[in-house]
Amino acid sequence: MLTNMETNTNYLGSIKEALETEANEILKLKDRLDSGVNDIINMILYCDKKIIFTGMGKSGLIGRKIAATFASTGTPSFFLHPAEALHGDLGKITKDDIVMAISNSGETEEIMKILPSIRRIGAKIIGIVGSKTSTLANRSDFIIDIGDIEEACPLGLAPTSTTTVTLALGDALAVALLKARDFKPENFALFHPGGSLGRRLLLTVNHIAKRKKVNPTTDAHADVKDVLFKMTESGLGAVTVVDEKGQVCGILTDGDIRRELSKGNQVLDKKITDIYTKNPIVIHTNHLATEALRIMEDHNFDVLPVVQKDNKPIALIHIQDLTKLGL
Repeated sequence: MLTNMETNTNYLGSIKEALETEANEILKLKDRLDSGVNDIINMILYCDKKIIFTGMGKSGLIGRKIAATFASTGTPSFFLHPAEALHGDLGKITKDDIVMAISNSGETEEIMKILPSIRRIGAKIIGIVGSKTSTLANRSDFIIDIGDIEEACPLGLAPTSTTTVTLALGDALAVALLKARDFKPENFALFHPGGSLGRRLLLTVNHIAKRKKVNPTTDAHADVKDVLFKMTESGLGAVTVVDEKGQVCGILTDGDIRRELSKGNQVLDKKITDIYTKNPIVIHTNHLATEALRIMEDHNFDVLPVVQKDNKPIALIHIQDLTKLGL
């Protein structure tokens, strides 16, 4: 039990050393991999079913994360706990699946026990191992050998560098797969509909317009006084100006009116003809809400007209409509 704090202990140095060790081991793996991974990527790409990850202990935790990354980037995957697999969950595996078994030693008892059943089921086995001569390596159809890795743990016991390298490898495989699939942001959004990420990637201006249902408009010859009432009623401090065809030709904000008042002009008795901004920036309904926000921020706008293909306005959105959604 610690009773005194030693002020001269260099914890920062220890942390930096561990980070450097793990980073170096990742870079070593880059040079260790060969063209055999191309066969693995192709096999996964042409797999019509699922990629099933399995591993025990820390390797299992890494397997869960890799499976989650695969699934979220277009490769159907899940994690199978080897101990649960021994008690019935092997039924989740089919002959058309691929099992990726993670074991640094390649001798993990629980993994060894499920390999014969996986073989009988007919699924392909990819071993992620630290030894080419291990049992798992010998019983796998393909292997990825991460090699003899120096652990960041000074005792060489706690899985540190090995788990980090395996995790980085899983990310690298997922990236290669998403590139091969030409995986796009809209595909990513499909698997992440919840939270701010889903909103940023899926929410269109049309969704905001339908939710807002506020579309204050006026013609170019309206009285300033009448337009002020519309601004107040909408709560947006602006109106979209339309021409005789009902198409957008301008926008008028309360700021425009205030600037005229500061000049001493009797603006309330005038028409808006010489006050409103001609040919304003607009946004179409099919654009992403994040694009609308970018336009507003880039141009220091508070409001933005939303138009259909015929340039007729269907809404006037406020920047707060977007920021409140966490965009």
